[in-house]
Amino acid sequence: MARKNLIEAVERNAAATPSTEAPPARPLAGLGSPLKAGGAIGGISKTLGSINSSVERAREIEAQLLQGAAVIEIDTDLIDGSFVSDRLGLDPRQLDELADQIREHGQQVPVLLRPHPETEGRYQVAYGHRRVAACQKLGIRVRAVVRSLTDEQLVVSQGQENNARANLSYIERALFAMKLEQRDFSREIIMSALGIDKAALSRMLQVAKQVPSTIVSLIGPAPSVGRRRWLELVDLLTDTVAEQVIEVLSGAGAAEAESDARFELAFRAARQDKSKLRKEKPEQTVWVATDKAMRVSFAGSGKKVVVAIEAADAERFAAFLQADLERLYAHYRERAGQD
Repeated sequence: MARKNLIEAVERNAAATPSTEAPPARPLAGLGSPLKAGGAIGGISKTLGSINSSVERAREIEAQLLQGAAVIEIDTDLIDGSFVSDRLGLDPRQLDELADQIREHGQQVPVLLRPHPETEGRYQVAYGHRRVAACQKLGIRVRAVVRSLTDEQLVVSQGQENNARANLSYIERALFAMKLEQRDFSREIIMSALGIDKAALSRMLQVAKQVPSTIVSLIGPAPSVGRRRWLELVDLLTDTVAEQVIEVLSGAGAAEAESDARFELAFRAARQDKSKLRKEKPEQTVWVATDKAMRVSFAGSGKKVVVAIEAADAERFAAFLQADLERLYAHYRERAGQD
């Protein structure tokens, strides 16, 4: 299929006949023009620093996009997602609601795309993933503005639109920050994308890195759960506690619950297990050699005791004990029979 059959200009005369009505002030975000090579960070800082409110910034940029670029229709099969995801999946119910709105009223606001940097003839989403998915569900083309964007511009516009819409949960924003850091974006770019300061970014990264990915996947976006609760969960999670939380979240009851409810299940399981571990902390006795060169600790009770050897030649002494265990055990049995 020829490219011109896949892309149709739907506002060919927009520039020649200016509209007398202002575009709807719906908060979106992007960047007005590509940044010059070598000055990406400084350019973004200057642009974003000149506007105090993220919502005002989003409205201003959207107006620039709609006034300065044609809106075209593109087949959704030609569109790929952003190179860094910002969601823990799309909620099927919310996607159905959005599709119904578009079916009834049309797609009121275009998405922002860039030409795919690696595949000619394809496009990559900067923002508007849900609208693209809804149009794909309806089997219709998506209304879009296509601009040449650097990676930095794409992630900033992607993050800023989410900030303006306030439709990403705390954990999704934290994971987005971590993914950007893993791709070597600077802290300044990440803070601009998320609209946060250094302290808030540090807390987000702490949560994203210290809550095991398995637990995050099992909980989901937890839209009502904020920073404080996630940090409290971080404080409770040891390796043993995390295993218990995963077991609870893997149960049939958890799978049927809403995401916020799954977080509460995880939190209660972590708190109970941490308390149980404190209560069951094994007693420990220590033997120290007369020459202070070796220390052996015994921790546990009942059917399990852990022996730990601390010495410069601990490995050799452990091998010595292992080789002599048969004799030592026989001696133990002999003495136990006499008692």
